[in-house]
Amino acid sequence: MATKMLKVANSLVRAAPTTKHLARCLTVSSQKWSNAYRTALENVPATQVSKLNNGFRIASEDSGLPTCTVGLWIDAGSRYETEKTNGVAHFLEHMIFKGTSKRSQTQLELEVENMGAHLNAYTSREQTVYYAKCFAKDLEKAVEILADITQNSTLAENQIENERKVILREMQEIETNLQEVVFDHLHATAFQGTPLGRTILGPTENIMSISQNDLKQYVKDHYKGNRMVLAGAGGVDHKKLTDLAEKYFGHLDIGNDSALPELYPTRYTGSDLRDREDDMPLAHVAMGVEGCKWDDVDNVALMIASTAIGSWDRSQGGGSNFMNKFASNVSKWNLCHSYQAFNTSYSDTGLWGLYFVAERANVGDMVDQLQKEWIRLSFNISDFEIERAKQLLKTNLLLQLDGTTPICEDIGRQMLCYGRRIPAAEMDWRINNVDGDTLRKTCYNYLYDKCPVVAAVGPVEGIENYTRLRSRMYTVIR
Repeated sequence: MATKMLKVANSLVRAAPTTKHLARCLTVSSQKWSNAYRTALENVPATQVSKLNNGFRIASEDSGLPTCTVGLWIDAGSRYETEKTNGVAHFLEHMIFKGTSKRSQTQLELEVENMGAHLNAYTSREQTVYYAKCFAKDLEKAVEILADITQNSTLAENQIENERKVILREMQEIETNLQEVVFDHLHATAFQGTPLGRTILGPTENIMSISQNDLKQYVKDHYKGNRMVLAGAGGVDHKKLTDLAEKYFGHLDIGNDSALPELYPTRYTGSDLRDREDDMPLAHVAMGVEGCKWDDVDNVALMIASTAIGSWDRSQGGGSNFMNKFASNVSKWNLCHSYQAFNTSYSDTGLWGLYFVAERANVGDMVDQLQKEWIRLSFNISDFEIERAKQLLKTNLLLQLDGTTPICEDIGRQMLCYGRRIPAAEMDWRINNVDGDTLRKTCYNYLYDKCPVVAAVGPVEGIENYTRLRSRMYTVIR
């Protein structure tokens, strides 16, 4: 690792005339970074994994802290809904905290508050998560509460009616978040006619018609032992957590032999969805291609490519001094207000691309520059840029694990997506194994001459028609 970092530093020295003093500074800095990074990898506690007879999995990382985060990660999200029941998973997430057969909503809230704990949840297209952050001494109380709300919620009719109004207000708030709107549009056009194309919250008519039976049926169909992971991080003893899992979740049904029901086949469609609003001050655009699934061997290379493009906004300044060539060009020519690359993976497909916010006059030029950058990634990105992106990705992955909650989230998500938690040292090895030829070949396979997908809201008339956009996926070679 240290040798590679020295090569990076030396390539920087060769790239531009500098003094010997600067070269020594780069070398020393690289050595310090490499040593610190190696120490960080060596100090990551191991993730322990157990499994109950009903397929229920327990995974934890014990760092000996006085606090911990423990949560249930469930292989159930909006993707497992029908067109008629779209929105029920998110609706259930709201209802799960409204009281159980053992606790009223007030009693539940007081108990969590008196513990000094935090209880939260979220729903995605493929997962539903309920988690608690608490003192390590209160681990059993937190696990018991998680078991109670997911198994014994009353789902009372009067509370369902009240919650409809709350969810409708939430939908109105999301409609003002244009980034959320654009990504919903992106899924709708990329996966049109399939469950992945639907929103997580569901349409208004569904929210108004979802019944108590719909909620209970969703729990019955999807909250199965072999579709759940109890993840813990912080001051968590794995044996104790396993015993608690047996006590509170050991009686759950096992569900399907394959753990997951058969999914409706994914179908990616290169297309565009534009909501032109000329009165809006800025255009919000997401443009991408079909990516890869979680466990695809190409995923690491696509992560590196996404990191190479990175993110930028006007507050950063920099201009031509950026080492990131794409950010440098965008800043120098004032093409947008901000941008960020994304790499979204699912169990059988993905979306890879870029989201940006630009003024009316620049939106077309920004799209053109982006397509040129994709072609450059496929043919001409330098080995130095790739090495730089690899180091940034490694740093970002470690920085994202700052605290018991993000570590717990990482454990639970990876257990559902990969069936195990990938050790930090293994991820480091995977990233290191992606050389320049591998990354350029991967980008070529996913980007060059492929059908893009575009979602745009605002004054977007400057974006060329889809036929022209498609042609630029193979004619612009720089």
